Amino acid sequence: MAFEGLASRLQNVFGKLRSKGKLTEEDVGEALREVRLALLEADVNFKVVKDFIAKVKEQSIGQEVLKSFTPGMVVIDIVNKELTALMGGTQSKLARSNRPPTVIMMAGLQGAGKTTTSGKLAKMLLKQNHRPLLVACDIYRPAAIKQLQVLGEQLSVPVFFLGDQVNPVDIAKAGLQHAKDNGNDYVIIDTAGRLHIDENLMDELKNVRTAVEPDEILLVVDAMTGQDAVNVAESFHQQLELTGVVLTKLDGDTRGGAALSVKAVTGCPIKFVASGEKMDALEPFFPDRMASRILGMGDMLTLIEKAQAGIDMDKAKEMERKMRNAEFTFEDFLDQMEQVKKMGPLDQILEMLPGANKIKGMKDMKVDDKQMARVEAIVKSMTTEEKRKPELLNANRRKRIALGSGNSVQEVNRFIKQFDDMRKMMKQFSGMMGPKGAKGMKKLGKGKGFKFPF
Repeated sequence: MAFEGLASRLQNVFGKLRSKGKLTEEDVGEALREVRLALLEADVNFKVVKDFIAKVKEQSIGQEVLKSFTPGMVVIDIVNKELTALMGGTQSKLARSNRPPTVIMMAGLQGAGKTTTSGKLAKMLLKQNHRPLLVACDIYRPAAIKQLQVLGEQLSVPVFFLGDQVNPVDIAKAGLQHAKDNGNDYVIIDTAGRLHIDENLMDELKNVRTAVEPDEILLVVDAMTGQDAVNVAESFHQQLELTGVVLTKLDGDTRGGAALSVKAVTGCPIKFVASGEKMDALEPFFPDRMASRILGMGDMLTLIEKAQAGIDMDKAKEMERKMRNAEFTFEDFLDQMEQVKKMGPLDQILEMLPGANKIKGMKDMKVDDKQMARVEAIVKSMTTEEKRKPELLNANRRKRIALGSGNSVQEVNRFIKQFDDMRKMMKQFSGMMGPKGAKGMKKLGKGKGFKFPF
């Protein structure tokens, strides 16, 4: 998880503040020293940390704060607002030209994930009923054009290319004309990267920019490179006047310093973040939601949006009734798996729940894609009657299911046991939605060793 170390440190600091009925200037000063260390350890730019702490301190050391009814909460609110401001304040949306097509130029170093991100962005636009065109302008990296073509085929998005012997500037111009002729309203230009910033790279990018006059110049940077990501963004911005940044591999960086520094250092907003290899693993960046997640307040808005996009509400209501009455069958389980998969990786969904990191056992809930496939095979090897009536699964039936799904009888038994445990847990979970919900969540957390059946 991005910001895992930072989130844990900050939540401990603010837990101490909340527990105090009164705060002194010394209390605030000590808390901010710990915040400063936590930010530096998270690889946040030193100057950014210095300015951030100064702003928080200026607002926190005041009689109206220290004498308020809940001084700890007021300080946390100040930190939340300043963290949000640090990352850009509000969501920065993708530009849209008044005279289509809107031209998006992708830039970045080799290995940052530029081509894959171009495909992800095309898929996002496709979902919004746009007609994107991908333009292959990377003529240097072996198989770069082929990679874009393969992505285009997977997504049913057209890819414009002229081979690797044509000048990238000419390809970009021809691609733009092709979009105009064929009614594409977005053009995504995948440019060449290098292993490091050099004059030839920058000159070529400047020439492409002059030729097509893009509405957006997005820099794709690898969040795992920490401070280097910020330095790369600064160099590109000085040369190209970027309009935004896309942070890739955010799920692989537990520190998250790049996300907290890039806007403050370059002035460029983070427009998207990518956390995963799948084509739908690209999300708009919301500074307020990210700040909320760092401080352990969860990200319910994103969770709700994912649910609305991926879940059939009528089915969800019927499923809720079945869970409440312990009527949940293997058929329902398969259906539920499909709907959950649409929302994204389950461990990332759990991270969005407020206070999830404090519930014992939540961190250990790992979801293995291969295990999910094995589980699916087990359920699909059952007869319709067996799926609807789990109690029918005697020893002979389990042996047959094991053979049919390519699993051992022990694995089938383990899954059925976990499914039964999950049914009980879901019944318990449905009771947490009422006024005693918080108490129920704590109770659930005490169930050490709980594992999802996938």
